[in-house]
Amino acid sequence: QVHVQESGPGLVNPSQTLSLICTVSGGSITTNYYYWGWIRQPPGKELEYMGAIAYSGTTYYTPSLKSRTSISRDTSKNQITLQLSSVTPEDTAVYYCVRGQDYLWDYWGQGTQVTASS
Repeated sequence: QVHVQESGPGLVNPSQTLSLICTVSGGSITTNYYYWGWIRQPPGKELEYMGAIAYSGTTYYTPSLKSRTSISRDTSKNQITLQLSSVTPEDTAVYYCVRGQDYLWDYWGQGTQVTASS
Protein backbone atom coordinates (compact mmCIF):
# COMPACT_ATOMS: atom_id res chain seq x y z
CA GLN A 1 0.00 0.00 0.00
CA VAL A 2 1.52 3.29 -1.12
CA HIS A 3 1.45 5.95 1.56
CA VAL A 4 2.31 9.60 0.97
CA GLN A 5 3.00 12.04 3.79
CA GLU A 6 3.75 15.76 3.53
CA SER A 7 5.65 17.57 6.25
CA GLY A 8 7.02 21.03 6.85
CA PRO A 9 6.31 24.33 8.56
CA GLY A 10 2.72 25.44 8.82
CA LEU A 11 3.72 29.09 8.82
CA VAL A 12 6.24 30.91 6.63
CA ASN A 13 7.13 34.59 6.44
CA PRO A 14 6.53 36.49 3.20
CA SER A 15 9.68 36.84 1.06
CA GLN A 16 11.12 33.67 2.58
CA THR A 17 11.39 30.21 1.04
CA LEU A 18 8.90 27.46 1.78
CA SER A 19 10.31 23.94 2.03
CA LEU A 20 8.10 20.86 2.19
CA ILE A 21 9.07 17.20 2.23
CA CYS A 22 7.05 14.33 0.83
CA THR A 23 7.90 10.97 2.35
CA VAL A 24 6.78 7.88 0.45
CA SER A 25 6.41 4.35 1.77
CA GLY A 26 5.15 1.18 0.10
CA GLY A 27 6.67 2.13 -3.25
CA SER A 28 9.83 3.56 -4.75
CA ILE A 29 9.90 7.06 -6.20
CA THR A 30 12.12 5.71 -8.99
CA THR A 31 9.65 3.07 -10.19
CA ASN A 32 8.89 3.27 -13.91
CA TYR A 33 6.93 5.14 -15.12
CA TYR A 34 5.46 7.23 -12.34
CA TYR A 35 5.68 10.95 -11.68
CA TRP A 36 5.65 12.56 -8.26
CA GLY A 37 4.12 15.99 -8.11
CA TRP A 38 2.92 18.85 -5.98
CA ILE A 39 -0.57 20.30 -6.14
CA ARG A 40 -1.94 23.07 -3.98
CA GLN A 41 -5.34 24.53 -3.19
CA PRO A 42 -5.65 28.08 -1.87
CA PRO A 43 -8.73 28.75 0.25
CA GLY A 44 -11.80 29.17 -1.92
CA LYS A 45 -9.89 28.36 -5.11
CA GLU A 46 -9.38 25.38 -7.38
CA LEU A 47 -6.59 22.85 -7.26
CA GLU A 48 -3.41 24.12 -8.89
CA TYR A 49 -0.73 21.87 -10.35
CA MET A 50 2.72 23.15 -9.44
CA GLY A 51 5.16 20.68 -10.92
CA ALA A 52 6.52 17.17 -10.78
CA ILE A 53 9.62 15.03 -10.87
CA ALA A 54 9.69 11.92 -13.02
CA TYR A 55 11.05 8.48 -12.23
CA SER A 56 14.12 9.51 -14.23
CA GLY A 57 14.70 12.64 -12.14
CA THR A 58 13.56 15.09 -14.81
CA THR A 59 11.55 18.00 -13.43
CA TYR A 60 8.57 19.86 -14.84
CA TYR A 61 6.99 23.09 -13.64
CA THR A 62 3.85 25.01 -14.42
CA PRO A 63 4.85 28.25 -16.19
CA SER A 64 3.26 30.57 -13.64
CA LEU A 65 5.43 29.20 -10.82
CA LYS A 66 8.52 27.99 -12.66
CA SER A 67 10.72 30.93 -11.74
CA ARG A 68 10.46 30.29 -8.01
CA THR A 69 9.74 26.56 -7.74
CA SER A 70 12.25 23.77 -7.27
CA ILE A 71 11.45 20.08 -6.91
CA SER A 72 14.14 17.60 -5.98
CA ARG A 73 14.43 14.10 -4.58
CA ASP A 74 16.48 11.95 -2.27
CA THR A 75 16.20 8.40 -3.54
CA SER A 76 17.95 6.92 -0.50
CA LYS A 77 15.23 8.37 1.73
CA ASN A 78 12.40 7.96 -0.80
CA GLN A 79 11.57 11.64 -0.39
CA ILE A 80 10.56 14.48 -2.68
CA THR A 81 11.22 18.09 -1.68
CA LEU A 82 9.34 21.20 -2.76
CA GLN A 83 10.93 24.62 -2.43
CA LEU A 84 8.95 27.76 -3.21
CA SER A 85 10.88 31.01 -2.93
CA SER A 86 9.72 34.59 -2.36
CA VAL A 87 6.43 33.54 -0.84
CA THR A 88 3.51 35.94 -0.58
CA PRO A 89 0.16 35.68 1.22
CA GLU A 90 -1.25 34.36 -2.08
CA ASP A 91 0.82 31.21 -1.55
CA THR A 92 -1.32 30.29 1.45
CA ALA A 93 -2.83 26.92 0.59
CA VAL A 94 -3.09 23.25 1.38
CA TYR A 95 -0.18 21.53 -0.35
CA TYR A 96 -0.47 17.95 -1.60
CA CYS A 97 2.16 15.49 -2.71
CA VAL A 98 0.79 13.19 -5.42
CA ARG A 99 1.74 10.25 -7.64
CA GLY A 100 0.48 9.56 -11.11
CA GLN A 101 0.88 9.34 -14.85
CA ASP A 102 -0.32 11.64 -17.63
CA TYR A 103 -1.50 14.18 -15.03
CA LEU A 104 -3.89 11.60 -13.56
CA TRP A 105 -2.97 11.45 -9.88
CA ASP A 106 -3.92 8.16 -8.21
CA TYR A 107 -2.23 8.56 -4.83
CA TRP A 108 -2.46 11.67 -2.70
CA GLY A 109 -1.03 12.69 0.63
CA GLN A 110 -3.44 14.06 3.19
CA GLY A 111 -2.17 17.58 2.49
CA THR A 112 -0.47 20.08 4.73
CA GLN A 113 -1.70 23.59 5.47
CA VAL A 114 0.79 26.37 4.81
CA THR A 115 0.08 29.96 5.76
CA ALA A 116 2.28 32.74 4.40
CA SER A 117 2.00 35.56 6.91
CA SER A 118 4.17 37.82 8.99
